[in-house]
Amino acid sequence: MKANIHPTYYPTAKVTCSCGVTFEVGATVESIHVEVCSACHPFYTGKQNLVDTAGRVDKFKQRTEKAEALKAKQAARSSAKASDGKQEGKTDQTSTDKLKDMRKSLLANKE
Repeated sequence: MKANIHPTYYPTAKVTCSCGVTFEVGATVESIHVEVCSACHPFYTGKQNLVDTAGRVDKFKQRTEKAEALKAKQAARSSAKASDGKQEGKTDQTSTDKLKDMRKSLLANKE
């Protein structure tokens, strides 16, 4: 090996996690700061905790709520249109009956 080309090795480098856990490993830097470790990672703990960076989880939840609201609104519109269509058919039927009655009365008045 060549001399003076390798970084200094620290056999007891301190690793600090954002959850507060600290442990020692061998590394080329004296201290390491991490966001997730084996003590707080969902794979190892079996719990689901979300690491929310820049509000991505909140944005996703808002989008899904908005999409569900739109679907409900469209379903309400389609059911309202279906019921309006049935009523319009009844209205058209009654209007034709009214026209027939008017024609009969006009014909009766002419005689």
